[in-house]
Amino acid sequence: MEMPVGHDRNADQIAYWNGPGGEHWTERQPLQDILLAPISQILIDSAAANPGERIIDVGCGCGSTSIALAQAVAPSGFVLGIDISAPMLARARQLAPKTLPVDFVLADATVYPFDPASFDLLVSRFGVMFFAEPALSFANLRRALKPAGRLAFVCWREPRENPMLMTPLQAAYKHVPKLPQPGPEDPGPFSFASEERVKRILREAGFVDVAIVPRNLSLDIAIGRGLEAAVQGAIEIGPASRALHDHPEDVRAAAKESIREALKPFVRGESVPLPAAIWIVTARKQ
Repeated sequence: MEMPVGHDRNADQIAYWNGPGGEHWTERQPLQDILLAPISQILIDSAAANPGERIIDVGCGCGSTSIALAQAVAPSGFVLGIDISAPMLARARQLAPKTLPVDFVLADATVYPFDPASFDLLVSRFGVMFFAEPALSFANLRRALKPAGRLAFVCWREPRENPMLMTPLQAAYKHVPKLPQPGPEDPGPFSFASEERVKRILREAGFVDVAIVPRNLSLDIAIGRGLEAAVQGAIEIGPASRALHDHPEDVRAAAKESIREALKPFVRGESVPLPAAIWIVTARKQ
């Protein structure tokens, strides 16, 4: 498998997203695209891309946001999706219509040599929280922006505000040790939960007019397929999946039962809606 050239401190993330993490996301791509569609639409609306603009989609994964943005800027615009995960980018290339102005590059946005001052907009759906040195990463991305360039991304707020992710994890913790607690500056899904930290990082990287707006959502983790689908999704992807990784099958089975019990109160017919909380972050190049 081809591996991207990356910043030394991003090596663990590169390994993870080219291993089980990237494989699981790729396998669940159709379902995850449906689950996260409301958040993708919020991002696209906030980005307000115009026809003819050139966009970088940071941490583009399997490409759904890149494809949607390419449709918005076509025919004269262009979208470059960048990600460190080879399996996810392979899926993105499969899904992208050949007629759309979109391309994908396997690379670490921290060090990738973007053409300077050549893009109008940076966007990301949950792709920027995994940089080990985010100010350095954003500074490199900023250099790719034109003088009037702008930024829009979404990231998770505090874990306690996201039962969608934490309810299955807390149930799994009845059977397995807790995941290592990340430090306040460590990369991870919730590393941009602090509004002040996000503002500091972006200002250090040379962005101004930083705005951070909270949005609360209810996302159906069953995607209309019932409780068992919600349970299966929780053990295949996300924090509970990471906690259960490499544990024996009997432990996983017991954890699965606990997750099922934890999710039952949320069942509404064939849906299992749980609260989710994100930040919508916008800024512009100084």
